[in-house]
Amino acid sequence: MTITGQDAEALRVLHGLEDDRPSVRLRAALAGGSAPDPRFVGKLIERCAVEPEFFVRDMLTWALTRHPESLTLPVLLREVRSERTQARSQALHTLSKIGNRLAWPAITKTVLSDTDDEVARSAWRAAVVLVPEGEEAALATVLATQFGRGGRETQLSLSRALIALGEVVEPALRTTTTDPDPRLRAHALATRRMLRDPDAGFESAIEEAKRVVALGASGQEGG
Repeated sequence: MTITGQDAEALRVLHGLEDDRPSVRLRAALAGGSAPDPRFVGKLIERCAVEPEFFVRDMLTWALTRHPESLTLPVLLREVRSERTQARSQALHTLSKIGNRLAWPAITKTVLSDTDDEVARSAWRAAVVLVPEGEEAALATVLATQFGRGGRETQLSLSRALIALGEVVEPALRTTTTDPDPRLRAHALATRRMLRDPDAGFESAIEEAKRVVALGASGQEGG
């Protein structure tokens, strides 16, 4: 059987994605996106689930966005339900980059509250991109159930996701600012501050919110 130049290049890409050297995997992912080929999709997605290097994962996502959505979406949607946390996180990240709202039904309450913080953060970012017009307030209500979760980066990710939805998040914020849990109240107050003042940094907003909560004034802050 004759191997064409295109076949030889495809083999180089596929083998390169398996190489032990991150630089080789990076070049292979770049090549796979620069010259899209249906044969690459499965391997690119497979690699997303196990790739240890962030910059390579980012290139894998870019390569997938260069392929037809008819090929990538079905596989990515299956990966959202994978037992492997990185597979779920990367699939959600890639779906947010593709931006096709046909993926919205995969962004369930279970996905938005995934027990793994990195998966949940990817889900929040994807949800903001994919949410259909008119469903933003309902999404905000679900996201508000995650207030107080995790460390600084996780809380900042949630605040950014809510702020990206705009004024429709106000009712969800208002509800949480009266929650019995001071951690939740502080996070909601900080998010409200950032929503109303785009120049406010998370650190200053959260520290101010903690002071407000400590003083028992959460019901009065900002109306």
